[in-house]
This record gives sequence, structure tokens and C-alpha cells, in this order.
Amino acid sequence: MRFPLSLTLSTARYMLRKKLSGEKKFPLVLMLEPLHACNLKCNGCGRIREYADTLGQRLSVNECLQAVEQCGAPIVSICGGEPLLYPEIIELADRVLQQGKHIYLCTNGVLLEEKLPDFVQLANRNRRTKGRLYWNVHLDGTADVHDAITGRPGTFEQALSGIIAAKIAGFYVYTNTTLYKTGTVSDLVALAERLHAVKIDGMMIAPGYGYDAVQNEPFFLNRMEIHELFKEIRQELRRFRTTATPIYMDFLCGERQLPCAAWANPTRNVRGWKSPCYLITDGHCETFVDFMQQTDWTKIGPGVDFRCANCMMHCGYEPAAVLFGNRLRDIVRLAFWQFSDIY
Repeated sequence: MRFPLSLTLSTARYMLRKKLSGEKKFPLVLMLEPLHACNLKCNGCGRIREYADTLGQRLSVNECLQAVEQCGAPIVSICGGEPLLYPEIIELADRVLQQGKHIYLCTNGVLLEEKLPDFVQLANRNRRTKGRLYWNVHLDGTADVHDAITGRPGTFEQALSGIIAAKIAGFYVYTNTTLYKTGTVSDLVALAERLHAVKIDGMMIAPGYGYDAVQNEPFFLNRMEIHELFKEIRQELRRFRTTATPIYMDFLCGERQLPCAAWANPTRNVRGWKSPCYLITDGHCETFVDFMQQTDWTKIGPGVDFRCANCMMHCGYEPAAVLFGNRLRDIVRLAFWQFSDIY
């Protein structure tokens, strides 16, 4: 099974309630950034550039919990920045889990092995916790590729040691790989083989593109390059457990069109609710309701906003693959994919 059954069922129940109530736009995942400070300076990271003047600031635990309550999404992705640098990370995770949410704790993995005993203690206080707290470790390739992107030798091995420790401790562990022009399919396959050997639960793979904060960097992919790259990836990674839905993969390969559903993955950070999306900032709203109502959703997307021309990121299009894949064939494909170990 590609995702835990509890996560699948709670998300399905949530979506059914929303659709039966007639809501057209609703969040699936809250991207919660309690801080933007990080222990790495990765080439593709826009946060340390865009929020350079607020790297010393952070949300309080209560502000984070208010965001979780306002949004109401069943899944909370605690990211940043590096969330393991957040001093109250254990308290935050504990209290979010107490609200019945599922957490993806997104980390570069450098501190994972060091901080893991605290999360084991948290899980031991409530046996249900471990089943709703998942690690999402960012790895952009094998050691040489990943360490070049992070700018620090040894970061790949540190992250891998953390992944192994988390799996031994009984946690679900996923990885997140962003592909740039510097990456190759052969390196991605080598990474998949290495991760398969340590029994990770899934690989998320997404294309990098030159959004606002990093648009002048030379290693980002354009739309045609993404199509060609992912056609090859789909063939080469069939035997591995990836987390890109088959509908989203069709989109990445240029075989299907999807609308952007940026509103499904809202971002809350130290400045407020980031509008219009995770990657583009026109402003920050004070509340989640303001974010949903004040953002003009008709003015974002390819052909509407030039900044979206090459964007095929999972934060906007993966939820669209789930929300708008309503044909019977799509439902059957998604069900088969969820309950299988191959693509």
C-alpha cells in the first residue's frame, strides 16, 4: 500500500464531506512554515532568498495551531526552512497530532538522527501518533549530486543515516526529490535503488522550475524539458514505489492537461498566508479566509500569469490530479495505484 490506510480514509472522508457540502475550493494540505532559518543553503531554495530579512523570526506554537484550525486540512506539512531547528518542534507536532491531523515533517535530514529520540518518546506516549507522523526527507540525487546542490559534503550520508534510523524506529519515511537540469535519469534510478534497499515507503519526484525568487538561476527546467524528462522517468522507475499519482504523471509527461489548484496547498509562514501560492508571492493575508477570498484564482496559471509558464509543481497540480480526476477510469487507476507497490 502506497500510503497508510488511516491517511487515505481520513482524506477520503474529508473530501466527501466537502463535496457534499458544495464547496468548490478547499485545502488538502497545509504547508506550515514555523520558521525559514535553515542549516543549509541549497541552490534551488527560494525561501532563504525571498525571506532573507525574516530568517530570525518564527511563529509561536499557538500561531501555528491557529493556522491549523483556520485551514482545517487533514494533512499538515511542517516545513520551512528546516523545521528541526524550530525549538518547540516536539510540542508543535504533539499538539497538531492531538487535533487528529496527519503530519508530514519535511526535513533535509541533517538533524534527523540526532532529533529522532525525541520523536520516538512522543510516539511512545500515544501509539496512534507514530501512524500519523511521517518523515519526508529531501534528497535531490545520489551523494555527489545532492551534496553539490546543498553545497556541503556529507549531507546525503547524514540524511540517509537519519532515514535508516527512522525506519528502524518504526516510522513511515518518504523522500522528496526535485529534478533540475543538472540531474539525470540514471542518477535518479541509482537513488531509487539505494532508497529501495533501506525500505523507504515512497519517493516523491517533482520538476524544479525558475519561480520568482530564483528565476535567474540557470539550472531550472522549462515545460518541454519536463515532458521529455518525465517520459523517461516513468519508464525507468516503474519498479519503484513513487508517490506521484498516475494522473499527475500523465500531466508531467505532457499527455494530459490539469488546472492549477494552488488553493489546495495553502502556505502559512511568519508573514501570514502566502498568496497566491507556495512559490509565487504577491502578498500575505492575515487569515485563511482572507487568503481564499482575496486571492483572484482566475489570474494564475499558464497562459494567464507569465510566472506560471513552466510550473508543473506538485503543490499546485498533484491536488488537481486528485480533485479533478473524476472519471471512472481515473478513480480505478488511483485505487489500483494506491494499493499496489508498482507504478
